[in-house]
Amino acid sequence: MQGNVHVIGAGISGLSAAVRLANAGHKVHVHEATQQAGGRCRSYFDAATNLTIDNGNHLLLSGNRHALAYARSIGTEQGLVGPKRAQFPFVDLASGRRWQLDLGDGRLPLWVFDKSRRVPDTRLSDYLALSPLMWASPGKLVGDTIPCRGTLYDRLVQPLLLAALNVDPPEGSAGLAGAIVRETLLAGGQACRPLIARQGLSAVLVEPAIELLRAKGASVRFGHELRGLGLVGSNVSELKFGDDAIVLGPGDAVVMAVPPRAAASLLPGLQTPAKFRAIVNAHFRITPSEDQPAITGVVGGLVEWLFAFPQRLSVTISNGDRLVELPREQLAQAIWRDICKAAGIEGDLPPWQIVRERRATFEATPEQNALRPGTVTSYKNLFLAGDWTDTGLPATIEGSVRSGDRAADRVLAMRQA
Repeated sequence: MQGNVHVIGAGISGLSAAVRLANAGHKVHVHEATQQAGGRCRSYFDAATNLTIDNGNHLLLSGNRHALAYARSIGTEQGLVGPKRAQFPFVDLASGRRWQLDLGDGRLPLWVFDKSRRVPDTRLSDYLALSPLMWASPGKLVGDTIPCRGTLYDRLVQPLLLAALNVDPPEGSAGLAGAIVRETLLAGGQACRPLIARQGLSAVLVEPAIELLRAKGASVRFGHELRGLGLVGSNVSELKFGDDAIVLGPGDAVVMAVPPRAAASLLPGLQTPAKFRAIVNAHFRITPSEDQPAITGVVGGLVEWLFAFPQRLSVTISNGDRLVELPREQLAQAIWRDICKAAGIEGDLPPWQIVRERRATFEATPEQNALRPGTVTSYKNLFLAGDWTDTGLPATIEGSVRSGDRAADRVLAMRQA
């Protein structure tokens, strides 16, 4: 059957679904409630720093095959840049010690056998102790699956899982943590090369997608919020946008790629995660030194990851609920002190911006993970997308794109039936 596909939401999940469908030759219509695309993964001009900044610092890895395939499909894979080898410099702010984790460029995690490439003061047996994560169920806690203490945990496992799960790792889902470890550390350096959109997330992952969609005849409407669904039998029959409505034909389909709260209000009875955690991002206008790494892992301080861009240094602090009410100036000063230690620089607080996302990701605990719905709904022509759906991953860009791909594939399968 041929017909229209309506994608509700122009975040990364919705855009990836729309691009996949448009490239397959289908008529696509994107409806976005706000005035901009990208959702939590976008750039904007910030007057405080006089720079274009990202609303969040998002790191991709060379093994994120869905995300890289999406970038390739919109012609922007070259905009994701990083070192040729999977190397991660770290600094411990408490001790001042620095080291580099070298995962190499192979398909196997052979780096764990090389003392000079793994985390200092760790043994092979420390890494083998992580093996229970590989087959852990999503319903188990990380803290009940592996030891959450020791040098390896403090210097690598805790920073990695905190960034991925956005909860204190011991309370996180062991199944989701295991998926991260399988797709990163266990997959060898070939899958772990860090990639950053140095020219901004919108320039690499959002704006080119909008341009491609329009070039293929798709419509993209902003400020067009879906207010309700008309339901007849086992199908969505109408999309209600307030002042206007769209009646769906027999071959039409809908991909709903909106946040979980909005999805639950549009589709009564839909089960979704209900608890969320904050992420704090901070941006400082300063030209990094030439030898400043693109990304630095930071332990022993407030800051967790330090990113270097052409005219700014930016940081990410996960599980940031404790910081959302802190006075902005106080928080900026505290973060800047950590940056100075991590980057080895001195100076007064430069122009800065703090971005606090209170509901950045769903809480990646076993309880909340169990509430994630799949792609398919009880309506034959309605499919779900979003990093909060059951992607098998925590709320990441890779999970977002994967959900969009799955929804698009369901639409294509429906059309072929």
